[in-house]
Amino acid sequence: MSVELRPLGVACNIQCQYCYQNPQRDAGNVPRSYDLDAMKAAVEREGGPFTLFGGEALLVPEADLEDLLAWGLERYGSNSIQTNGVLINDAHARMFRQYKVDVGISIDGPGELNDARWAGTLERTREATAKAEAAIERLCGEGTPPSLIITLHRGNATGAALPTMHDWLRRLQAMGIRNARLHALEVESDDVGAAYALTPEENMAAFTSFARLEADLTTLRLDVFDDMRNLLRGTDDQTTCVWNACDPYTTRAVRGVEGYGQASNCGRTNKDGIDFVKAPVEGFERYLALYATPQEHGGCSGCRFFLMCKGQCPGTAIDGDWRNRTEHCDLWKGLFRGLEEQLLDAGEVPLSASPERADVEAAFLELWAAGQTTSIAGVKRWMAEQHESTAVGAPLGDVEHGDAPHGDVPHGDA
Repeated sequence: MSVELRPLGVACNIQCQYCYQNPQRDAGNVPRSYDLDAMKAAVEREGGPFTLFGGEALLVPEADLEDLLAWGLERYGSNSIQTNGVLINDAHARMFRQYKVDVGISIDGPGELNDARWAGTLERTREATAKAEAAIERLCGEGTPPSLIITLHRGNATGAALPTMHDWLRRLQAMGIRNARLHALEVESDDVGAAYALTPEENMAAFTSFARLEADLTTLRLDVFDDMRNLLRGTDDQTTCVWNACDPYTTRAVRGVEGYGQASNCGRTNKDGIDFVKAPVEGFERYLALYATPQEHGGCSGCRFFLMCKGQCPGTAIDGDWRNRTEHCDLWKGLFRGLEEQLLDAGEVPLSASPERADVEAAFLELWAAGQTTSIAGVKRWMAEQHESTAVGAPLGDVEHGDAPHGDVPHGDA
């Protein structure tokens, strides 16, 4: 679980053209004030620790930012923040060191490859990108390398852009970057899709090229591929939230706290420009329905990778309707096939090709019907215990079903 603390909601200093938070901005739902005490009380109710988030978290005045970070260090022993990196200054860098802040920076590439992260004019956009790149280099030089979130789209993941991106990641590795997350573009409107979305074939070619690159990298990890291998192996206790059966009405992996302490969900599932009240009860109807619904009708029935993918993030569902599977189904299915073949060639039997799969699927269906979930690894541990035990009829409710972690870098875009 991550507590995302958003003092200024979706307020941001730049205007990323594809941002999934734009519907909230278009609706005018951008706060201009907050209450520090109310936010702290809400974080404590959620159980902390927290990630400062936005919009852009560094729009919070420095005095209030330091107040929050000092409190976070005292209360939870560390802090984290997600930012586009443009506003990082000497005071921020000092705070990051002093208050043990893990920094995540959202950037889509060097120079012109980051132009979709628009700042009003081309000149200001390029200046903002240069500031973000300088911030990354600075933090690495100070021994606190950030993690990165990189969204792949038409501006950075086709043609000659791909070799440039690969060279950039090699340079980042040399600087000290250790973790990066690749995002498939979440399309919020037809205009965004027309301008920035990759075709299924382009998406597959881009992600496959990064998978090949990762094999040559020594210390920088692209966590999406590690996640997918771990899901196929059933060693998925630490996979990121998009693989973990998220209820869009009460997103387990994200416990949002807004500026006056109100609870909110992960913004990736918000398609109406409104922060709806967080539901008090978690449900898994989406996954029961996807399992039973034919693929030609937006479901996942018969897919041997369903246990690993689970229809992926509801924020990327076909037609923006969380009841459907992800619009990136062809991408994830193709990547799972390739990784499955690699494991089989290495003498491993992935769960997708194992006779055990049907039993694990049945266990998940029973869990979801009871309003619970866990990892594949959690179900397999329970099944092993039942096999070894002489007890008969131990309830599936005994399966551990703790919070699905985010992994090494925050999940969202700043």
